Amino acid sequence: MNENLIAQTHQKFRNAEHILIVSHVRPDGDAVGSMLGLGLALQEIDKDVHMVLADGVPTQFNFLSGVNQIRRKAEGQLDLIVAVDCADMERIGSALAGDSVVDINIDHHISNTQFAELNLVDVEAVATGAILAENLPALGLSFTLPVVEALLTGLLTDSQGFRTLNMNSNTLRVAADLIDKGADLPELYTRALVNRSFEAVRYWGAGLSHVNFENRIIWTSLSLKDRKAAGYSGRDDADLINLLSTIDGIDAAVIFIEQDLEKVKVSWRSRAGLDVSQIAAQFGGGGHTAASGAMVSGTLEEVEARVIETTYNAFMKVSL
Repeated sequence: MNENLIAQTHQKFRNAEHILIVSHVRPDGDAVGSMLGLGLALQEIDKDVHMVLADGVPTQFNFLSGVNQIRRKAEGQLDLIVAVDCADMERIGSALAGDSVVDINIDHHISNTQFAELNLVDVEAVATGAILAENLPALGLSFTLPVVEALLTGLLTDSQGFRTLNMNSNTLRVAADLIDKGADLPELYTRALVNRSFEAVRYWGAGLSHVNFENRIIWTSLSLKDRKAAGYSGRDDADLINLLSTIDGIDAAVIFIEQDLEKVKVSWRSRAGLDVSQIAAQFGGGGHTAASGAMVSGTLEEVEARVIETTYNAFMKVSL
């Protein structure tokens, strides 16, 4: 990470009194973990910190300390805005007013648009939580147990338990350092990656009941009707995409989650070395080489047909 950028960020943290931290819609463990890790550390130096997620916190992360402080809307006086784990302004959603300017952008997505005044973007990092874990002292911040637990949760979830294609030895060293600082790896692993609500399992059942497999691509969809019938409160796929990506004999997994007003959230996972962020970009999205997403306009059926055809054609080009 560029030392000058770190120094400038440190200075902005020192000068600010009222700090807003935001992340992306449909937040995952790295969004929640990096937000809490940074936010709680800033509170330790007596900063007034507002943490906002437009879609709220998925229930699976309610075990993290400080999660009750996260709101859906920004309120009150603010003099510094920080975005964590967010590749572009659009992904922040309604957490910010349309004319808001982000001061600091801390992220690891290859599709990051460098939308802030200061952009601490490391595309080699497995998670935004890992970037913060490595640079917290240089930012004038310290580790408490809640901070450590939040950052390791982000690292665990974005690496799918240390098994994504971008895993490296440095990530394990960062994780080991967080464990040395008090994080309980088995407990966090179980809570963040293993435990499931009954409603989430019912939601999975709907998706698995009509799963498709063709040309080494596996995919399924989750409709608004499926979500309502399962009693699932989130707008995501309850991590079903990560289950699909474990199926033997596939090169890619895709899942379609109906939102509203003919909007469909699409998620890709790749096991074949294909850069699915390039496919996502064709639909206005982005993300990582092996894990990306996009919000696509159209009915569930229309979007599914277009995306699967595009994904298949991309694979065919790579295999030629």
